[in-house]
Amino acid sequence: MGVVIIDGSTVRDFVSDEAQFKKSVDERFAAFDLNNDGVLSRGELRKAFESMRLLESHFGIDVATTPDQLTQLYDSIFEKFDCDRNGTVDVEEFRAEMKKIMLAIADGLGSCPIQMALEDGDESLLKKAADLEASKSNSKASS
Repeated sequence: MGVVIIDGSTVRDFVSDEAQFKKSVDERFAAFDLNNDGVLSRGELRKAFESMRLLESHFGIDVATTPDQLTQLYDSIFEKFDCDRNGTVDVEEFRAEMKKIMLAIADGLGSCPIQMALEDGDESLLKKAADLEASKSNSKASS
């Protein structure tokens, strides 16, 4: 397990690095596209968000949410991602929504640094942002 420190500028810099951001988001998309058809179905996007456990817990404490409430919540997330309303989420739609989410996180963090504990093998976008920041710091230190 490792610990990284990030703030809003770390996340914003990651999103601004278009090549790195696109690569990272596209990798997440590919991992979520379980049947490899190039789009995310409602079920695939739900599985992706369930795996992140963002919605069922609050500060590490499980929150009781009824199955109907969860379905409504996941349906509303899917509708947000499915911009063209064709019933699937393509990589461009996914990338655009993930950019909005990451920028909202950056706004929420502002200039206040936070520590994040990361499990081995963590491939989250916040981890990628921290890695990008660390690589910039390392290249400055070796210059």
